[in-house]
Amino acid sequence: MVKMERLLEEKKISKIKETELPRYLDFYKESYVDNLNHSVANVITFPRWSIISGYYAMHDISKLFIAKVYRFKIDKEVHATTIKVLQELLKDKELLKLIKEGYDEFSHLDEDLRDAKKERVKVQYYTGTDFMKHKYANKAKEFVNVIVKTYIEKVLNLIGDHNDN
Repeated sequence: MVKMERLLEEKKISKIKETELPRYLDFYKESYVDNLNHSVANVITFPRWSIISGYYAMHDISKLFIAKVYRFKIDKEVHATTIKVLQELLKDKELLKLIKEGYDEFSHLDEDLRDAKKERVKVQYYTGTDFMKHKYANKAKEFVNVIVKTYIEKVLNLIGDHNDN
């Protein structure tokens, strides 16, 4: 397991200055809600963007939790480092599983986009058929309702336990 000291030494995380903390927390409070609302609103119309926004809602609330409870901010390799920090700080296996599933889903979309850049046909296949639109809409709906909302609710409960700010 990655040790926090090592992440600090590698400058992947840093302590948040007291003067910076309120601005940092306010940003992530607003950002995760915006991303969650965008995700929910676009499940049917733009399912790929719904999944991306859903993952970013999870990512942002994770950084909010890390900042509020432990006073750390993520500085480098933000997605992977956030997961490493959560693995070090949390003992909740279900919560860790959810963020990893969210990251995996996001990564698969990222890979699809990179592949599609090389092969335009894949983009046309996704956008051009009703079957694929329906498939991704169902996938997005399940992702938002099962993974994203569950994760956010659990993290909010953790943050509520540390409501000292």
